[in-house]
Amino acid sequence: MKLSCVLMAWAPYVCPAVLLAAQMLLAASSETLKCEGPVSTEQSSCHAEEEEDVTYSSDEDFQAKGYKFSKPFHLIISYDWLILQGPDTSIFEGDPLVLQCRAWQDWPLTQVIFYQEDSALAPPGPKREFSIDVVQKSDSGNYHCSGVFRSLGPGSRETASPVAITVHELFPAPILKAFPSSEPQEGDSVTLNCQTKLSPQRSASRLLFSFYKDGRSLSIRSVSAELQIPKASEEHSGSYWCEAATEDRHVWKQSPQLEIQVQALQKPTASETPPVEPPGTLPPPPAPSAEHLGASSSDPHLHHQIRLLLKQMQDVKVLLGHLVVELRDLTVYLKPGVTKVADK
Repeated sequence: MKLSCVLMAWAPYVCPAVLLAAQMLLAASSETLKCEGPVSTEQSSCHAEEEEDVTYSSDEDFQAKGYKFSKPFHLIISYDWLILQGPDTSIFEGDPLVLQCRAWQDWPLTQVIFYQEDSALAPPGPKREFSIDVVQKSDSGNYHCSGVFRSLGPGSRETASPVAITVHELFPAPILKAFPSSEPQEGDSVTLNCQTKLSPQRSASRLLFSFYKDGRSLSIRSVSAELQIPKASEEHSGSYWCEAATEDRHVWKQSPQLEIQVQALQKPTASETPPVEPPGTLPPPPAPSAEHLGASSSDPHLHHQIRLLLKQMQDVKVLLGHLVVELRDLTVYLKPGVTKVADK
């Protein structure tokens, strides 16, 4: 399909002012539009379809009765002496960035300077193109260029309008997680998962994953985002982190550290022995009885004899008490100067 045919097909839907602007653009600068992709030769006719026959999808391919159209792009008409051309598609981390400082009718320039915000990216020079091999998110911002026409033109430095460049995140920084727990018991199986996700617009890209523990590598640049610990032991305790990177390693990001603490199994304890009581005051000996004297309660005669003996011992104790009293009274009369009075 020829481009002129496509323009003619959509001409009834373009206002005259836009057509006039397009003619002015073509007169001032020559641009080539190229349609890439397979072209069917079975249907060679080209005509405008009715509006109800066209299936639209915002910023995506759409079809109209067997014809498939490319994604639309934005055509901006400028009347400035200089314009800065950037990428016409979304740019992601790791992509190259090419900026071109274009002059009216491609007139030659000198002392060209490229800027990010208000900072010059390079000293003045003749090159009208500036490139960054691998962009990062920090490269996002407003860019513009300036230059001096070498012949014709205004003769003074001209500055292009700023262009906003947004570098999209290719994938977020990974997060390392342990399943089923970061505090497993000895002997348990543990799975470390390095979790991140590519942007849907770059889902065809491939990431490689690396795992580290306490400063040493465990697995380097594997297609798997998981690391298995079949049987955890105390030596597996430590600080772990992972890294996700593109195949060319232009973009790589590390996860925060994850502490793994393997819990030791509790060993079975021996049966407890009863505590030994410390030695204390011995109890007083029991009072003498017939049994302590060797008598058996089964011999009534012997028991009676012992009772009599105990009674006699009590009587002797009483007599000894009277004897002590008599002796005390007798000592009074034995003192010098004491005369006994005879009983009347």
